[in-house]
Amino acid sequence: QVQLVESGGGFVQAGGSLRLSCAASGRTFTIYRMAWFRQAPGKERDFVAAIEWSAGGRYYTDSVKGRFTISRDNAKNTVHLQMNSLKPEDTAFYYCAADRSFSPVASSIHEYDYWGQGTQVTVSS
Repeated sequence: QVQLVESGGGFVQAGGSLRLSCAASGRTFTIYRMAWFRQAPGKERDFVAAIEWSAGGRYYTDSVKGRFTISRDNAKNTVHLQMNSLKPEDTAFYYCAADRSFSPVASSIHEYDYWGQGTQVTVSS
């Protein structure tokens, strides 16, 4: 089992920045990839970004490219999501997820085996 705990959410004005963190514990050696998803009220949970735990390959949804950066600290079993130039449409509950095995589609919600409880990000206009 892998446990994930997110932190760093909050309230920010448009154009501001936030940094989310996800701390993994338990059988972290089984992790292949970690990702961030987000869910706005009344909407589906959508892919934001992912990073391969060992190789470091990164993937982003188009709407955050150039604004968000995903990174990892393997020594601390932590993944970060640096969010810059935030927009009101980035407002959502952000979830950290972990995938135990290789899959060709980093953005598929169905590939992820473990989920955190989430953290709220609110961007005001």
